[in-house]
Amino acid sequence: MKPFCFLGVRENDRAADDEYAAMLTATGLGAGDLHRIRVEEAPLAPLDLSAYSGLLLGGGPFCVSDPSEDKSALQRRVEADLDVVLAAVVAADVPFVGCCYGIGTLGTHLGAQVDTTYGEPVGAVRIELTADGLQDPVFGVAGPAFTAFVGHKEAVSRLPSGAVLLASSAQAPVQAFRVGRNVYATQFHPELDFAGLELRVRAVRDQGYFPPDELHEVLARASLAGVDAVLPLLRRFVEVHAR
Repeated sequence: MKPFCFLGVRENDRAADDEYAAMLTATGLGAGDLHRIRVEEAPLAPLDLSAYSGLLLGGGPFCVSDPSEDKSALQRRVEADLDVVLAAVVAADVPFVGCCYGIGTLGTHLGAQVDTTYGEPVGAVRIELTADGLQDPVFGVAGPAFTAFVGHKEAVSRLPSGAVLLASSAQAPVQAFRVGRNVYATQFHPELDFAGLELRVRAVRDQGYFPPDELHEVLARASLAGVDAVLPLLRRFVEVHAR
């Protein structure tokens, strides 16, 4: 089997390492089958997409809808590098899943409206699949509804042309979409359990996702949400696309 590739953008080493570990667990892959690239560490070299069964893109602290003048040089470089990758992915319909930050980057690349209209606070939400989601070979495994962790300042408020809506929540109408047959994006985190959420929440305490002095309340609410197991979506993605 060709390996899969995980693209991370988190600067915090502990959060970055935990996210990669979560992706290993959620996909069922070993480290030798999930090649890791930290895009924030250095300019991204050209990727030979034919060397991989598929790509995963994780979350991070950036918001693609921030005004360009407010973005750091690092954020602008990361977004430019990812845009090159996404152009090749979409053109060739390469198997891809972008999670949280990934839905913003893919959506922006495709011409979606990404803004702060449908941000969701850190916590767990009930997500319902659309009819297309239930019939999708990857998303159908999740059943008609499930609970997952979210936490985002921006979201897709208008789907890009040709995208298929797969999932929604009460506060964020676009929780997941697909373009082509193989390119996916989720607003929620399919790889997260509570332990992972706690580590990431502590890492972003001062980044505006919630008032810093409410950290313990945020975690207390999340701990009672019933998200006790990692969703089967990424494992199913691997099963469908491993080659």
